[in-house]
Amino acid sequence: MDLDPVEYVLIEFPGNQFRGDIAPAIAELVERGLIHIIDVVFVSKAADGEVTWFEYDALDEGQAFAMIEGDADGLVNDDDIVEMAADLTPDSSALLIVWEDTWASALGRAVRDAGGRIVAGERIPHEVVEAAFAGIDD
Repeated sequence: MDLDPVEYVLIEFPGNQFRGDIAPAIAELVERGLIHIIDVVFVSKAADGEVTWFEYDALDEGQAFAMIEGDADGLVNDDDIVEMAADLTPDSSALLIVWEDTWASALGRAVRDAGGRIVAGERIPHEVVEAAFAGIDD
């Protein structure tokens, strides 16, 4: 299988305030051919720390994701979810989404064709970037 780079994001909604409002933005990325959805899981962490999760079609709030083209076929396993949920604040919900970065197709092919491989990478949270720029003296 020759996939473009794949990444995941875990988006937390404090106070279990997930309503599916971000689905149109994700759908736009899919429609523009920038990403391809591989998996979508909704995660909830109770005030006592108990973690539960559901596929997107098990929740009313997840119905907005049903219209987004993709696989969403259970690639993420239970151990992955439990490990990622450790970073969630108690009494919160989260969207765990895995997608293929189709926008990076040419780069991925070039790296593989050159005999290279990506060995590390990380999405830098918005707050960290803001703080770093705020600390730069002009």
